[in-house]
Amino acid sequence: MKRNLGELRIIGGEWRSRLVNFDADPQTGLRATPDRVRQTVFDWLHPIINGALCLDLFAGSGAMGLEALSRGAEHCTFIDSGRAQVQDIRHAIATFKSGDRATVIQADALRWLHAPTLASGKQGFDVVFIDPPFAAGNLLVQALPLLGPLLKPAHRVMLEWGTAAAPALPPGYEWLKQKQAGAVGYGLVQHLA
Repeated sequence: MKRNLGELRIIGGEWRSRLVNFDADPQTGLRATPDRVRQTVFDWLHPIINGALCLDLFAGSGAMGLEALSRGAEHCTFIDSGRAQVQDIRHAIATFKSGDRATVIQADALRWLHAPTLASGKQGFDVVFIDPPFAAGNLLVQALPLLGPLLKPAHRVMLEWGTAAAPALPPGYEWLKQKQAGAVGYGLVQHLA
């Protein structure tokens, strides 16, 4: 069934099949991570997602963080600079009555990484989702070097990009998995402490 523009479906877990609305203004370049990509990523993350502390950078629609919470993550911190995006994520969290499991911050993701405030009161993240707007340049590669101190030892970082070629990783990172789904590339990396 085709969904309306600005609508995404949670595909697994507690909120499976629930719809979430987000700002789909074509000028912002905002798009939700496709269902097929989310399914593969959460198959990869299945062993560690339950009870995980997650960070959804450049959260946009909030698809990855909401999916993580639906699948049993303990907490997710959502970071996005867009006012409409932050309001939509907060609305979804309120709808699912999960305010105690989410922190939603309106901020520039790179600036936040320079001086993070872990509002959840927890130290470090098990899972990080980095899916910046494809047209915004190399934000993905700029964010990775700033993440190291925020990662727990057995972490995973999910990357999503809009070109056929995977981005070059900065020193200290290694690829664990990579796939392509149409024009979207995605994969998991790990920071080597």
